[in-house]
Amino acid sequence: MAARRVSLKLAASAIESKLNADHTDHAGAWLACACGKPARYSGRRDKPLVTVLGPITLSRAYYHCAACEAGFCPRDRAMGIEATDISPAVTRMVGIVGAMMSFEKGAEILLELAAIELCTKHVERAAETLGAEIAADERAHVQRDSETAPEITMYCGIDGTGIPMRASELVDRVGKQPDGSAKTREVKLCAFFTAESRDKKGKPVRDEGSVTYSAAIESAASTDQAEVPSEFTQRVLREARRRGFDLAPQQAVLGDGALWIWALADMEFPNATQIVDIFHAKEHLSELAKTLFGADGKRRDEWAEQRHRELDDGRMDDLLQALDQHVQASKEAKKCRAYFWRNRLRMRYPEFRAAGLCVSTGVVEAACRTVVGERLKCSGMHWTVRGANAIAALRCSRLSQQRFSDFWDRRGAA
Repeated sequence: MAARRVSLKLAASAIESKLNADHTDHAGAWLACACGKPARYSGRRDKPLVTVLGPITLSRAYYHCAACEAGFCPRDRAMGIEATDISPAVTRMVGIVGAMMSFEKGAEILLELAAIELCTKHVERAAETLGAEIAADERAHVQRDSETAPEITMYCGIDGTGIPMRASELVDRVGKQPDGSAKTREVKLCAFFTAESRDKKGKPVRDEGSVTYSAAIESAASTDQAEVPSEFTQRVLREARRRGFDLAPQQAVLGDGALWIWALADMEFPNATQIVDIFHAKEHLSELAKTLFGADGKRRDEWAEQRHRELDDGRMDDLLQALDQHVQASKEAKKCRAYFWRNRLRMRYPEFRAAGLCVSTGVVEAACRTVVGERLKCSGMHWTVRGANAIAALRCSRLSQQRFSDFWDRRGAA
């Protein structure tokens, strides 16, 4: 470790000397400012910079514009270090740790593994700034991953999960607290994937490396008359285009039964098969069994298992009749019955299985846990909308195929 520290220090010193000996960033007495007016050369300015080799001091030509009273350094632009004191390589490292763990742990990992010393707040600011840049890149780049039409079934899974927010982000918001207030806001997520692989029982399973994610705290509310789709709808459409969802010969939208999911699917993917996750459906029945039979465990389990079999077998009429026996005495049964009636065409599980389709949103459920929950719902965390969306964009980019590398390729080219 001592040898490593000395080696890094020597390398940093060599790089610093080489960069500072190069004065080609001096482009003459005057240089055009971003405002269009001429900026005057005002000498060289030093800037401390954290690199993967360690801290260095970078000397740069400085130009000042009297018209807009702003200054700039051409070398900062060329090296991608405007408005930051960490190099692009360190920024990438910060992005990786910021996407995968808390900012505090990220700072510890950077120091322990890379000998890069940044305080927790520095890691937070850099990760959120990078996440916001990735979010902007996601909106700007919607070209297809492949222009070849996928000759397979493609799935779009949609879900949402609440994350803890700062009090300032919850003013006047209605929630599930006893007093009607809210403690969380919902991150909505879409996951696109294929499932041509089969397990030992012949059931479709997610193809390795096929999943891409996109998520944010955004509204999904829109109407048929709206000229512009909702923010989240636009997000889903961007990812659908990138993945070629509209080109797939067979399309399926998976959801938990929430009305907003089917409204989005009806409007944007009218040719897709809509499927309610079978485990969500069974969970509704199991919860109702607890309400109806309470401590009578044997009767509760038998009733739930019978309803589950009816659901698996496609005997929706039998299931609805069983629920009808309780709707007069239980408002929970009435709500459950309405849920199954409303989604009955999305629960044709024998038909879906015969067509080789997934009937579970396991991929999306896992996404809510791994993409959102493991990073944004940890103990003690309270987010701003801006911070949560930045880290969600960063994490989706890291966990979606080559998206993170593709972003850096574009960033480097720019």
